[in-house]
Amino acid sequence: MTNRLVDETSPYLLQHAHNPVHWYPWGPEAHASARQQDKPIFLSIGYSACHWCHVMERESFENPTLAALLNEHFVCIKVDREERPDLDQIYMQAVQMMTGHGGWPMSVFLTPDHKPFFGGTYWPPQARGGMPGFGDVLTGVADAWRNRRSQALNQADQLTAHLVNVGRPEKGEVASPEELLHSATAKMEQSFDFAHGGFGGAPKFPHAMNLQLLMRNWFRWRRQGVLDMVTMNLDKMAHGGIYDHLGGGFARYTVDERWLVPHFEKMLYDNSLLARAYVEAFQVTGNVEYRRVACETLDYVLRDMTDTAGGFYSAEDADSEGEEGKFYVWSLDEVRQVLGPERSDRFCYVFDVTEGGNFEGHNILNLPKTLPQCAAIRGWDLAELQQELATDRANLLAARSQRVRPARDDKILVSWNGLMIDALAYAGSVFGESRYVDAAERAARFLWDHFRQQEGRLLHVWCKGQARYQAYLDGYACLTNALVTLYEATFNESWIDHAVSLADQMMRHFRDRDSEGFFYTADDHEALITRTHDLHDSSVPSATATAITALLRLGHLCGRADYLHAARGALDAATKVMEQAPTATAQLLMALDMQWGPFYEIVMLGNREHPDVRGVLSDLRRRYMPHHVLAARDSEDIPDGSIEIDPIFTGKHATEAMPTVYACQDFTCGVPQRGPHQVANLWQKLTEPTPHPGLR
Repeated sequence: MTNRLVDETSPYLLQHAHNPVHWYPWGPEAHASARQQDKPIFLSIGYSACHWCHVMERESFENPTLAALLNEHFVCIKVDREERPDLDQIYMQAVQMMTGHGGWPMSVFLTPDHKPFFGGTYWPPQARGGMPGFGDVLTGVADAWRNRRSQALNQADQLTAHLVNVGRPEKGEVASPEELLHSATAKMEQSFDFAHGGFGGAPKFPHAMNLQLLMRNWFRWRRQGVLDMVTMNLDKMAHGGIYDHLGGGFARYTVDERWLVPHFEKMLYDNSLLARAYVEAFQVTGNVEYRRVACETLDYVLRDMTDTAGGFYSAEDADSEGEEGKFYVWSLDEVRQVLGPERSDRFCYVFDVTEGGNFEGHNILNLPKTLPQCAAIRGWDLAELQQELATDRANLLAARSQRVRPARDDKILVSWNGLMIDALAYAGSVFGESRYVDAAERAARFLWDHFRQQEGRLLHVWCKGQARYQAYLDGYACLTNALVTLYEATFNESWIDHAVSLADQMMRHFRDRDSEGFFYTADDHEALITRTHDLHDSSVPSATATAITALLRLGHLCGRADYLHAARGALDAATKVMEQAPTATAQLLMALDMQWGPFYEIVMLGNREHPDVRGVLSDLRRRYMPHHVLAARDSEDIPDGSIEIDPIFTGKHATEAMPTVYACQDFTCGVPQRGPHQVANLWQKLTEPTPHPGLR
């Protein structure tokens, strides 16, 4: 038994290709069928690593009786939210308006012209736990369409009118940058869990962008309490079950408030964002544990989530062999079989492994106490304990690799790959790890070679050897920003040329000339019931905020006033949103913090193979300094340089006292600093607190 999804490439759609439901992919054939048959559309949106999507498939979409109801009364469309985030944004907003909450699987009933009139998320096959049964929902909606259609159409028109207006940028008299940043910090303090770390209660999500914003606010005002929230959150996550203590990497979230029991799926974007946050925390604190967690997370991606062509896969499932978390949990006997009695006793004490278990009779590895605490309590030598546990973890990882792995979603998404390229390039430059920078370059070359059309436009997703769908704003923004980071890690100026090419496309096809913001879809995208603005962070940074960030950085590097003007206009248009929802706009607030300044264009001249140049460059990269861009050449004029970045080097000259460094603001430069001693003093000055711009 197959349906129309059998010809798709998405792993999620292919999971449903053998359902008895007569699924269509979103497209003209489905839309024409709904109009011709005068049937409402049942739109089901999910993704391949979604546990409850699997549950609803098993319970309902594989149920012949429920499938018959769906086929009789509806045109059924299945959408992978990762392939079509444009559709997911629109209809998730509709479901939240109708029900007050959202999630996946998302289930929405549409008129034949795609207007939503009823929706929800997961429904069980029969009523239970206060939820209606899916069969009752289908029968009720079919009856409403047949006998009370005018009410359904009126509901659809009202919802659609609201969707068209919601989330649009709105200008007005708003607070100053200082007030907005202080307000955001205060709101985060109010929601912070000072017992367990994180924001709010269960379920608990990482919120990497909030942590990055708090680090920037700490950098500006040096409030120790702000930094304490960051380090507590990072420590608790790194010690909890949300972190994979054997293979590295983070799960999507935990169902409890203590970070113990994860929803075991692993997403590329979480691991990109968290790796970057841990690298920045290492720069701020010098805590080598943050370096270890960042490296183990990136190593997990390079080992288990990297395509042979260089791109990065999207996700690993929560389930294996039909059970959530089976791949990751351990029994006491399993640990003893691998490590032996003596080694296992120490390991189990440290990692909370017991006979009764800490999760449904099984054990999720976690660290209730730190290694120094364990060593002190038991009288163990800390260095010996660390060395022994590293060996034990490697042996258990090897044993775990023999298990049936969770399914992997091998889609390669340009936006999420941009996030990972940024994390790898940044970590590689900070840690001096060329393998991370090399992996970032390889992925960037793959995207540049396979995700672009002849006219330079980007495509969104690669799967089964095929790139599809026009890229959205986040694809252009994330990749542009990543290429700037990659340039700063390598000083290969071709990455700047590529970044400028993408930024020009973004400016041409996504700008909202009325609000000065950006649309999520291009001006020639498929016509949908509304054209959205992506201003709020979700599990990933806001597309608009990422575009602003990329344009600010690239504008300062290349002297592009049009980029800076567009970024500042989009920030102005988003200030109301930042004022109203500071905890949901951390990426916008980071862009505001960058734009408020002081922001430095640092230009370095000198042979980068020279020990003094390498030394001061390494020193800069180890420091936390979020308000700068960095350009470097051996001399001010090189034959194979990029004309895009030439202006930043104009009028600057290398000297024999290497290196020569200029620190500029708004393209006005101070006295050049020459030689390692002067440059080291400059770095120190630039990393001092700056509560307000212009104080230097």
